[in-house]
Amino acid sequence: MFIRLSLFFLLAAASSVASMAEDVPSTLDLSEDALPLGVRNVLKVRQLPANSLSIHVENLDSGEVLLDWNATEPRNPASVMKLLTTLVALDTLGPTYRWKTDAYLLGDINGDTLEGDLLLKGYGDPFLVTERVWQMLRDLRRRGIRRISGNLLLDDSYFRVMDADPAAFDQEPLRAYNVIPNALMMNFKTVRYFFSPDPDNNKVIVAVDPALANLKIVNRLSVTNGSCRGYQRGIAIIPNPTFDQVTFRGKFPRGCDTYSMNRAALGHNEFTFGLFKSLWEESGGEILGSWRNVVSDGDAEPFLSFASWPLADVISKVNKHSNNVMARQLLYTLAAEVYGAPGTEENGRRAIMQWLDREGFDAVELVLDNGAGLSRTSRMTAKQLAALLRYAYGQSYMPEFLASMSISGLDGTMSRRFRDDMLTGMAHIKTGTLDHVTAIAGYVQSRSGDRYAVVALQNYEDIHRGPGEEVQEALLRWVYLH
Repeated sequence: MFIRLSLFFLLAAASSVASMAEDVPSTLDLSEDALPLGVRNVLKVRQLPANSLSIHVENLDSGEVLLDWNATEPRNPASVMKLLTTLVALDTLGPTYRWKTDAYLLGDINGDTLEGDLLLKGYGDPFLVTERVWQMLRDLRRRGIRRISGNLLLDDSYFRVMDADPAAFDQEPLRAYNVIPNALMMNFKTVRYFFSPDPDNNKVIVAVDPALANLKIVNRLSVTNGSCRGYQRGIAIIPNPTFDQVTFRGKFPRGCDTYSMNRAALGHNEFTFGLFKSLWEESGGEILGSWRNVVSDGDAEPFLSFASWPLADVISKVNKHSNNVMARQLLYTLAAEVYGAPGTEENGRRAIMQWLDREGFDAVELVLDNGAGLSRTSRMTAKQLAALLRYAYGQSYMPEFLASMSISGLDGTMSRRFRDDMLTGMAHIKTGTLDHVTAIAGYVQSRSGDRYAVVALQNYEDIHRGPGEEVQEALLRWVYLH
């Protein structure tokens, strides 16, 4: 504790000193003295090489470059890559762009019964979560349908997703961030499990939301003495090969009141059918059949066309909460809109690279991969990111882009950083973290009222375990006090 407090006061003092005009480094100084004193102190205390760090800081009002350190070095930007994907989507599709999910009746209506199949065709809505699905089904019910005698037909052909292994990135196939895109994705293909101890019966009560009619849960958990701590609170999750059955094993501490976790379940089509069936029956409806994957021509007039949230609201979910599968859905959507359906990951990358070329950006050594930053191979420079921030700042949709980022100390991935601090509310930042990678990019309003584009990328062993955030904090304080 003493060491951490000492480091805190050391950095605070260093940042204050670095804010003085006489200590502002020359942008032409290539030695480590060019870095703010607070940043240098963190690097020294944490024994981090200065060449592991790239920084670009630019005054957006005057154009003055305050700091340019290793800014042309390609580095893994982690989830900061989402800024490129969301910016291109905003510029190409517009802030009011909406996805749709169409419903077709393949049969006649007899009273409140559809004598036939119901077809759902998806167009890539990234935020078709449980509440939105419920609203869509409510719209169907309001049009007089209660009973479906046939099957639920699912058309997800608007995207062509190659066979992908959700465990490929880190051997964690159930993690929500590893969900593979799909044109008819519902609720990110994830459920939330709730665990509550029942010590009198030496068992653990497991609940799931949303409830899926076709997901089987095998509960082999028991209760043990102890406080509510430990990895997954001692719970082991074992899926079967088809992911339609999940077994829970382990000893759950009685010190927990309720513990919850989000995990992927089923395949996309199975999940969609399970959620549809559960919500449909919950509202008093009935469906007699099962599901089938189909490819429809889409030429007929839909019985119901359900619109998504506008793009401006969607990118806020993407950037503030660093939602990987939503960012990847954007990439596929760009592919379909620019090059025609079906959207593919390759064409999504082509669309973004084409946009960069058309707008005159330097894309040398930029490696995009999946558009979400969940990648070991993605690369970008601090200077390239700063150029994107500067470009976006001059566009008509600048307010929507800026508002999509986390506000320091208030929300998103920055909600716990700079809380009750002089920097609270003064920065809109996209963060990125992977093993051995930390990154930030966004806008900071200084105490003088000027606004700065700030980018910091750092790739180094274990930098994600805390030291990277200390470097970022020192930099952001220096910019604010400048």
